[in-house]
Amino acid sequence: MRAVRFDAFRTVPALIEVPDPACPPRGAVIAVHATGVCRSDWHAWQGHDDSVQLPHIPGHEFAGVIEQVGEEVSRFVPGDRVTAPFILACGRCEQCLAGAPQVCPQQRQPGFDLPGAWAEQVVVVEADHNLVALPDGIDMTLAAGLGCRVGTAHHAVRAQAAVQPGEQVVVFGCGGLGLACVMIALAAGAEVIAIDISRAALAAAADLGATALATSPDIVERVRERAGGGAHVSLDALGSAATARAAIESLRPRGRHVQVGLLLGEDTDPSLPMGRVIAQELQILGSHGLAVEEYGALLADIAEGRLDLSGTVGHVIDAAELPAAMAAMDQPPTTAGMTVARWR
Repeated sequence: MRAVRFDAFRTVPALIEVPDPACPPRGAVIAVHATGVCRSDWHAWQGHDDSVQLPHIPGHEFAGVIEQVGEEVSRFVPGDRVTAPFILACGRCEQCLAGAPQVCPQQRQPGFDLPGAWAEQVVVVEADHNLVALPDGIDMTLAAGLGCRVGTAHHAVRAQAAVQPGEQVVVFGCGGLGLACVMIALAAGAEVIAIDISRAALAAAADLGATALATSPDIVERVRERAGGGAHVSLDALGSAATARAAIESLRPRGRHVQVGLLLGEDTDPSLPMGRVIAQELQILGSHGLAVEEYGALLADIAEGRLDLSGTVGHVIDAAELPAAMAAMDQPPTTAGMTVARWR
């Protein structure tokens, strides 16, 4: 099969031929139709994730069709249209049995400790537990983000933040993940303030219905003023020390902060305003992917028109353009929304 692989960190990946993957007894081989280009892929390429072993095929969000299933798989058959969360859980541990596979201690992740979806085929382990059936009406290009950005945003906004109608929500960072957070918070009935440095990202957030504010030295004060004393909920969808701090400082008393963007590299252990957290009884919540059990609600939101996935996709490329897309992430994005590569 064709795959995009890098043999050393920070060197441009290449489109090459590699052997087809073997199908595990409880796994499935998926023919990838579309795959996302995510900032987390860039972090893996930079060497920020210790689980990545060279040579490596990146890519952790995808949509496709089952090509083969293992002999112990019972819920899916070849030909099924599917996606999967980027966190592939074991399905048997305490967390999985409690309905929280997104924090499974035995989790595997394509594009990190497993070969990823920047390839014509990708393996999903524990297929009966991790695969998600896609309705025929959802286009593969739009469905690619369900495994990571759209799914992660849905879990962050609906499950972790538990956003309520009429609440003020501020989203720092309006790339593919941030725009999905904006869209889902608006669908929940919130009033949303979107923060970014990119005019294209701000325009996209405004088109969705958010109040768009460009990043500035006084952004915290501006958010508090717009939100009538501070936001009920803040989400850092970029993942940096500066945006995490600003998001927390933008909250009103007893507000809720959700850290969605990964904090890696020099931002792994940021200094945060814990004095404010204590004095104002703020909550700081993590958000990591989406539980398989939550996909039903997400797909229902899409089917019933509350979520329009077209608002999350900014650029569609051919799979052969993936190496250049990886290298381009060294610079700020020039388009809003997520980039999706098509294999078929």
